[in-house]
Amino acid sequence: MAEDLVIAKGTKESQYQSLLPQVEALLEGEQDLIANLANMAAALKAQFNFFWVGFYLIKNNELVLGPFQGPVACTRIQMGKGVCGTAWKENRVLIIPDVDQFPGHIACSSYSKSEIVLPVRRQGGDVIGVLDIDSERLADFDEIDERYLIQLLALLP
Repeated sequence: MAEDLVIAKGTKESQYQSLLPQVEALLEGEQDLIANLANMAAALKAQFNFFWVGFYLIKNNELVLGPFQGPVACTRIQMGKGVCGTAWKENRVLIIPDVDQFPGHIACSSYSKSEIVLPVRRQGGDVIGVLDIDSERLADFDEIDERYLIQLLALLP
């Protein structure tokens, strides 16, 4: 596939429905995890213009910054710390409507107002990191984001 992304207009759901097959085509045949994470982050940032989209990967029992799109970010996050570390520890999706109300939130940027974090698994099922998306708007994420982001992550080899 050509590396051009068609940016869809319309509802959040229709935007995800347009993005899914494009990301699938981008990842098709590519086995390199970092390349795939980089393209996925870029596609999500381009389609939705989220404030920050990126991955943290588990290395030596901590989350270490991986491919991302947006301003500079926290480099390392301990298990159970902040939204990312909590999502990793609890192995579940966290949707945070107001990050200032999350106990122990790590403020990598004061512009971040809401956040969604999802565990990233290899096809074998092991958690290898998290996908972290931040918005400058309060309550920007919901079950539509969760459903489609899970589908996008399932495309990873």
